[in-house]
Amino acid sequence: MELRQYQKEAIAELKLKANKLLDIQGNKTIVFEAPTGSGKTIIMADFLKDFIENRDDERQFSFIWTAPRQLHIQSKEKLEKYYFDNKALMCSFFEDLTDKRIGESEILFLNWESINKTDNIFIRDNETDFNLSNIINNTVNEGRVIILVVDESHFAAKTETSLELIQMFQPKISIEVSATPHIINEDEKVKVYREKVIEEGVIKKRIAINPGFKNIIEQQKANKVDISSNASESTNEFVLKIAIEKRNELQKAFKTTGSNVNPLMLIQLPDKKQGIEDIQDEVIQILKEKHSITVENGKLAIYLSENKTNLENITRNDSEVEVMIFKQAIALGWDCPRASILVLFRDWKSITFSIQTVGRILRMPELKHYENDEMNTGIVYTNLSDISIQEDVAGSYLTINYANRKAIYQSISLRSVHSKRFREETRLSPHFIRGFLSAAKELDLKNNININTLEIKSLLISDGIITNPDREFKHIAEEKGVYNEHSGETFQMTQTEEEVQVLFDLFIRDSLSPFAPEKRSIGRVKEAIYRFLSHEFSKFEYGGVNGQMVVLFPKNKQHFINVINRAKEIYTANVGKGKKELVVDEQWEVPSSVNYNNNFTSKEAKLSILDPFYEANIASGPEKEFVKYLDSKSADIEWWFKNGQRDGTYFAVLYIQNNQEEPFYVDWIVKFKDGRIGLFDTKEGITAETAKSKAEGLAKYIKEENAKGRKLFGGIVIKKDSSWRYNDQDTYEYNETDLTNWNYF
Repeated sequence: MELRQYQKEAIAELKLKANKLLDIQGNKTIVFEAPTGSGKTIIMADFLKDFIENRDDERQFSFIWTAPRQLHIQSKEKLEKYYFDNKALMCSFFEDLTDKRIGESEILFLNWESINKTDNIFIRDNETDFNLSNIINNTVNEGRVIILVVDESHFAAKTETSLELIQMFQPKISIEVSATPHIINEDEKVKVYREKVIEEGVIKKRIAINPGFKNIIEQQKANKVDISSNASESTNEFVLKIAIEKRNELQKAFKTTGSNVNPLMLIQLPDKKQGIEDIQDEVIQILKEKHSITVENGKLAIYLSENKTNLENITRNDSEVEVMIFKQAIALGWDCPRASILVLFRDWKSITFSIQTVGRILRMPELKHYENDEMNTGIVYTNLSDISIQEDVAGSYLTINYANRKAIYQSISLRSVHSKRFREETRLSPHFIRGFLSAAKELDLKNNININTLEIKSLLISDGIITNPDREFKHIAEEKGVYNEHSGETFQMTQTEEEVQVLFDLFIRDSLSPFAPEKRSIGRVKEAIYRFLSHEFSKFEYGGVNGQMVVLFPKNKQHFINVINRAKEIYTANVGKGKKELVVDEQWEVPSSVNYNNNFTSKEAKLSILDPFYEANIASGPEKEFVKYLDSKSADIEWWFKNGQRDGTYFAVLYIQNNQEEPFYVDWIVKFKDGRIGLFDTKEGITAETAKSKAEGLAKYIKEENAKGRKLFGGIVIKKDSSWRYNDQDTYEYNETDLTNWNYF
């Protein structure tokens, strides 16, 4: 294929900087930043070929190419195809290296997640010495220089394990490839600018969100004098209709240019949730009945974990498939340049969608721009009032990260407690209804709400523009301006009865926390609201849509939220009476593995017993500082564990609060090299002042355990004048100006 000018320039710059770093002592890093859709893989493929073929020295090279998820497989297939005629480089998987070495001009493709663990088949020793460490050593011993390529490098968090792996690879040069690189201390950087890629016609100029929605709705209002809610068009129907009309317009536009491109519309559906009707069947029905788009006639493709249909030739420009439905992110690296429209149906709230998702509609199908500028624009249609974009660091909506206990761990066998869970404490029983009616009376709900609600309106985005989809943002900007990379406005759309029902169900579901949002609990809250409305106001039919609109009316909603929250307090107090019970675990150990969602971020912490260490995004200042302090004490500390606050998984001591036994989940468990175990809880300001009952419970626990021969110490820990101090007194007192009884850590 013919390379574009920006690709040639990037290849030349990569070659120049890589050769320069070869002559400098030590391991070096190049960051290669290029926007989504610019052809990063092709640029890297040609660079590697040019790098080995046109040399002024006798150096020989072996390459390691790591990528997340299954992208390494797709990358290998792409490069094999690229090198098919010239055979410049050999592409191999781990199992292909039967001679236990990476050959000259050979690329080893590895999945990053599979090797980014301390114990896996690539790393661990075995009888045949067929492991990555031995393969690397054999390669280096034969005199070859190793170059490491980290594709989609923003996935590869720099944890202790990953850094150890990179050291094991012994790369002279690491090349970090990403549209959104995180590394900040690189030795060299090569950047492809979005404007250059757009100029070459490789990617679309912009992303438009709900273009013309406001004008369309206003025109409908002008033409239609009176429409009942039952007969009106639902928001989902409206969004799909406008999106399909636009797809058909684009198809005609391609035909007028003599092109056979059949533009593809992608529909992303929300995951199914308990108590909420799945939207998938509704969308498929609308497509069939109103637009004659079905699986049977070949116009609809399905890309779901449980159902993959009509996908065989979908990436061809002339494929007959017009619409494809998917839920979570399509496989990383999936490439279909004819995809032009993305329809997002999420949970009637602001949506965060990934750069990978929007990247599906960025590519130009024929690698050129057209006179009709709509053909140069990716279009997003959605039923939402706001959107944000974030990096797809490990999954589109839910990120699960795993940390494993290090092999150096030896049993500490601590006595721990946790609350016994009762069924009524995780779901709502009929007792909740009585509590709701009591709370409604207490908060005078009847006189605080407006019951004359005739309709419910929801906000939708209109005429949004995103010019740089690789950059994260939290909200569509209200104002439009030349310098905004994302902007738009909103308008109101009246909801149908079915949509009011969906909004009502979502409102109930969201109000349940901390109770599980399961079907029966949702039903209890609904029943409580219906009873209140039918009892206090005779005009409302039990379970009717008019009552649901009263709840959803903006000026009423907070009053109902307040009553629900108060009812949960009443319910919790009642179901807990006489049932509070602490379970004792005599031999608690640091968990062998813990999983974390995207509310946690991997941080460097060499003494953390869990590898890698994941820190809560909302961690307090003292907690963050204490991590650094503990890690600086490697001469005294063997390891430390950042405790959690959940059931028997984590460590807790008993303390008394309001004459009730409660579990106190201590922040930190620290194993010292002299055999002592420290139990510490970081506090500051008001939290230090109010820690009395917890501090005294911890002091009592330590005293009791040491009487049995344990070597425990610790207490509430604070930072004062650059020193860390802890209180281990039987009677806890905190006076910021007098820390006489506080020990230096």
